[in-house]
Amino acid sequence: MKVAFFGSPAFALPVLDAIRTQFEVVLVVAQPDKPVGRGLKLTPPPIAARATGLGLPLSQPARLRRNADFEAILRECGADVAVTCAYGKILPASLLAVPQYGFLNTHTSLLPAYRGAAPIQWALINGEPVTGTTIMQTDPGMDTGPILLQETLPIAPQWTSLDLSEALAGQAARLIVTALERLGRGELTPMPQDDAAATHAPMLVKEDGFVRWADSAQAVVNRYRGVAAWPQTTAFLNGARLKLSGLEVAEGEGQPGEVLGVDAVGVVIACGSGAVRVAGVQPETRRAQPAQTWAAAAGVGADTRFDVWIPTPE
Repeated sequence: MKVAFFGSPAFALPVLDAIRTQFEVVLVVAQPDKPVGRGLKLTPPPIAARATGLGLPLSQPARLRRNADFEAILRECGADVAVTCAYGKILPASLLAVPQYGFLNTHTSLLPAYRGAAPIQWALINGEPVTGTTIMQTDPGMDTGPILLQETLPIAPQWTSLDLSEALAGQAARLIVTALERLGRGELTPMPQDDAAATHAPMLVKEDGFVRWADSAQAVVNRYRGVAAWPQTTAFLNGARLKLSGLEVAEGEGQPGEVLGVDAVGVVIACGSGAVRVAGVQPETRRAQPAQTWAAAAGVGADTRFDVWIPTPE
């Protein structure tokens, strides 16, 4: 089985590594290099760097639609099947038809739940106890293709998006190898998705990291877990932005955003119901510090109230 692999971020590295130990990877496709850091140094995505290091054929097309040159590259590589994992571009129908077995996608949710760009993050924000990995046959829609394999994964209560990503990357790596083995033996049966049961996981924006103090304490913590990788958790005090870390549910009741106390562990802040304890604070243009250290320096105590940010209705 000859495989073309489409992926870009570090999340996809275990999947590529698992495939190449069992199958012949004849082409790796990744996003183009992008400027990174303050110096805006042009940097390849992790999958491109790994492919170069392994000496695998690499292509980084800026676009896929109406790109005859890239379509020729895909045809000429001789791939029997293509696998996508967090590639980051929509695949046109003309490309999907090139490999004999089409494209298989590793999606980090139990489809049809959480179709879209950020299934890991939204599963955590919504407080899901279980998620999983789906191997699906890619079609021109957004994660709408038939399901080939699916496996659940319980979500530990303390996991952030970083922890869940690591667990799902390992699961996806194992499951895609199984899918490719069964594909070669003709043992996969596609199952159509129930579109009526579909939910969506759109790409995060910065405002998704803003604390909603009017929410329940558990909802505030769930959002913190979901946005841990990006955009992280932001609160406002007298208009100033603060990055918060180490949020957990705590005892206490009060007005949303009201500081209930400062102790050796952190700052306790009331929510719509219950309270959360914040362990770390990073003011703008300054380094992160223990929340109690920040509170003492900033004069924050039981009479302080954080700004209550309310999202604008769509």
